[in-house]
Amino acid sequence: MKAYKVEILVIDHDQLGQEGVETEIESVRYPNRCLSPVIMGITEADIGEWHDDHPLNLKGEHYAEYARLFPAPTKTPA
Repeated sequence: MKAYKVEILVIDHDQLGQEGVETEIESVRYPNRCLSPVIMGITEADIGEWHDDHPLNLKGEHYAEYARLFPAPTKTPA
């Protein structure tokens, strides 16, 4: 199963794929068009098989698992 970092976390239960996730997020029509999301960047990670005890499904563990799956970029000296 895949998860995507768009600075929101999307668990791809329906196996839409990266393009499908982008399309679903961008095609939502909010009342009065108060939001018009455009995906400017997205990162994919394989999260293995989903189960109730998956770290992304546990409030006490989801931040650490997110950080493991999507580490912050390291800066290189100029």
